[in-house]
Amino acid sequence: MRKSLVFLTGFMGSGKSTIGPLLAQHLGYDFLDVDDLIEDIEGKKIVDIFREKGEIYFRNIERKILIETVLKLSRFVVALGGGTITFADNLYLVKESGILIYLMANPEVLLQRIKYKTDRPLLLDHQGNILPEKLLFERILSLLKMREPFYLQADILVSTEKSIEETIDEILNKLEGKIA
Repeated sequence: MRKSLVFLTGFMGSGKSTIGPLLAQHLGYDFLDVDDLIEDIEGKKIVDIFREKGEIYFRNIERKILIETVLKLSRFVVALGGGTITFADNLYLVKESGILIYLMANPEVLLQRIKYKTDRPLLLDHQGNILPEKLLFERILSLLKMREPFYLQADILVSTEKSIEETIDEILNKLEGKIA
């Protein structure tokens, strides 16, 4: 059955927000970043939601938005948060509603892409500061170890360690015949 939602999953820095809009443009779809939608609805940055209300609150809001808004869309490329599919039955809901693509990158590449980002709450210390590089790398490895079993259940797996154009071409080839 052809589907009209394409979901992008992967770790922070894997390229979801970069690849997503360009892929949507190639497909003639619209693009939605779930984290941006959450920030709009909550009126706060993700990092502030985590700090003020905690991860469980955030995951519950994320799930509610997924069910009440995102899954009802058509002809969209949707960038999910890095942990979205690890919570509750979100993986099942996403795969039932569309094609799930895992954007992969090795931990060293991810570290280089995100080591200066201050908007990634799971990569900050308790004071909201960027972790030292060694601790940051350990945190990436730890989170990847927990999330990878979920990511690997995606319908399509694509490395983002090549050019953006090559990555999009590979995704388009793998999507052929699978979307409406």
